[in-house]
Amino acid sequence: MAGATTVVDIAEPKAARWLFGSSRTAWFWLIARVWLGWEWFGSGWGKVFGGNITWRFWNWGDAAYSLTGNANIGWIRAGTVVAADGTQTTLGVGDRIAGFASNAIAGSQGPHPDVAYSWYVNFLEFVRDTLHPVLGVVVPLGEVVIGLALMVGAFTGVAAFLGALLNFSYMFAGSSGVNPAMVLVSLFIILAWRNSGWYGLDRFLLPKLGVPWERRGETTG
Repeated sequence: MAGATTVVDIAEPKAARWLFGSSRTAWFWLIARVWLGWEWFGSGWGKVFGGNITWRFWNWGDAAYSLTGNANIGWIRAGTVVAADGTQTTLGVGDRIAGFASNAIAGSQGPHPDVAYSWYVNFLEFVRDTLHPVLGVVVPLGEVVIGLALMVGAFTGVAAFLGALLNFSYMFAGSSGVNPAMVLVSLFIILAWRNSGWYGLDRFLLPKLGVPWERRGETTG
């Protein structure tokens, strides 16, 4: 028939299917996603609860790891921070985001700017002047949720994608640190969305959403 279109399904390479679609490699993605999740969870913990978090449970008695610390001042709550030299600084909700944006904007000047895109400088100015009270709450809570989702294996592909967006936003602002490594791991977890949560809640959540795994030996008509 004239105008008919033939649809061809292109099979993925066996190596890619084994790495990104087989339960045999799920243990590898378990390690990768727990590491990535812990990075996000630890990053957001202090911004939400005020204290630090550590896997060394014997340090929980230390005041630095309490839930009554002041690390969340300037993020989700306002207050006064006292520096080691006794200097006091009063911060409002989201002021730390505004400070980060201001520093990034200052680094956008000169022949080799840290922020390479003018449109992102405009966005940072909007964050500094208007959006910081919202992001001061959304970013910390988002980091905690992303970290939890990755560690328990719930919607790991979505969580890794949202985490990568945050990483890219920091890198666009000229902040490197561990962000490139986290982006790299996130991209691989996104590719492995089918089996990255096999040892986690995705093993039960994805089939209920209509994304069942094909078991070896199963035939389809």
